Amino acid sequence: MVSCKSRKSVTKAPDTEIKDNLSKSVKKQYADKLGVSESAIQNEKLYQFIHDWYGVSYKYGGKDKSGIDCSGLTSVLYANVYKKTISCSTKALVNEVKKIKPSDLKEGDLLFFETNGRSISHVGVYLQNDKFVHASTKKGVMISDLNEPYFKKTYVTSGRVK
Repeated sequence: MVSCKSRKSVTKAPDTEIKDNLSKSVKKQYADKLGVSESAIQNEKLYQFIHDWYGVSYKYGGKDKSGIDCSGLTSVLYANVYKKTISCSTKALVNEVKKIKPSDLKEGDLLFFETNGRSISHVGVYLQNDKFVHASTKKGVMISDLNEPYFKKTYVTSGRVK
């Protein structure tokens, strides 16, 4: 059984000018990645979190920047961005959410996939415009598109954290 305690890192806030420039840079970068306007990037805390974790390698059972798995990323993201404690197991998470239709997806909803051919085995966090953040076994933390053939084929369900 994997534990999901995360360590909080303490960082000093940059001065306002640097912070504003960083926010504009992060907004532009993720607007481009998601194919939306900069004004559509509203939750700066979410995108700053993704920016800070982007590219962290995959490690089964991992929950820090030395390596993280999909449910670990989801759990750490929820704790840091939404201040909610959720399970650190994909199988447990699928039972903790209120199921929703793909047409009702909103930022922060969870997406579940059957990548092992037997059961739900992968989770990601929906962003917008059919894009989601997840920890890929090959590329680590990244953003993918639900319309990619692999994800269309393996998608099972989605849900909203209660």
